[in-house]
Amino acid sequence: MSIKRLFFDFDGTIADSSPGIFNGIRYACKKLGLPQLSEKQLKTFVGPPLLESFQKQFNLTAEKAEAAVVAYREYYKDQGLTEFTIYSGMAEILAQLSATYEIYVATSKPELFAKKMLQNANLADYFKGIYGADLAGERIKKADVIKYGLDQLPIMNSSEMIMVGDRSHDIIGAKANHLRSVGVLFGFGSQEEFIEAGADWIIEKPQELLEIVKKESK
Repeated sequence: MSIKRLFFDFDGTIADSSPGIFNGIRYACKKLGLPQLSEKQLKTFVGPPLLESFQKQFNLTAEKAEAAVVAYREYYKDQGLTEFTIYSGMAEILAQLSATYEIYVATSKPELFAKKMLQNANLADYFKGIYGADLAGERIKKADVIKYGLDQLPIMNSSEMIMVGDRSHDIIGAKANHLRSVGVLFGFGSQEEFIEAGADWIIEKPQELLEIVKKESK
C-alpha cells in the first residue's frame, strides 16, 4: 500500500541541534553542581526524553532530574534553540515530499521549542502538524508523542504511514503505534541500534528517503 503520511523526528533527523542541547546540559550541570560530561556522554542525551537521560547518566532522583530539566530549559528557551543547523539536503527533501504527501514532526523536544526552531529555519510551512512533548512532562516518550499526533488526524491505515528518526526510540515508538520506520545514520544513532530496534529501512543520506517513498508508492 502506498505511503501517504510521514512523521519526522527533529533532533538528529531534520537538524543537528547538538550545540544547543550540549550547551544546555553543561549549563544545567554547572548550576546543579553535577560533573561535566564528555562529548560521547553528551551525545546520549540526543533522542531520549531529557528527564530519563539525566536520571540515567547521574543516577538522580526524579526530583533532582526535574530540577536539571528546569535548569536546562532556562538556557535552551532563549539561547539553545538558536544553536542548530539543518542537515544538508533536508530542506529540499521536505519541500519535495510536502508537495505530494502529508508530513508531520513527532519529537520528544517540547512542542513549543520545535515550532520556534522550524519557523526560524523557514521549514514550518512544509508540515501539516508539529507534535512534541508537553512542558508538564506528561507526554515525553516518542510512542506517546506519535499517538498524540495520530489522535489529532483522520484515521489512516498504518501501512500508509512511516516514522523517520535517528535513534532506537523513534523505531520503538513507531512500532508501538504499528507504523513502519526509517532509521537515519546522519544523526546520532548507529546501524546496530536500528537493527536491534527493528527499523524497516536504514539510510545514510536524506535523498534516500525519496527513493523509499517512491518505491513504496508504486
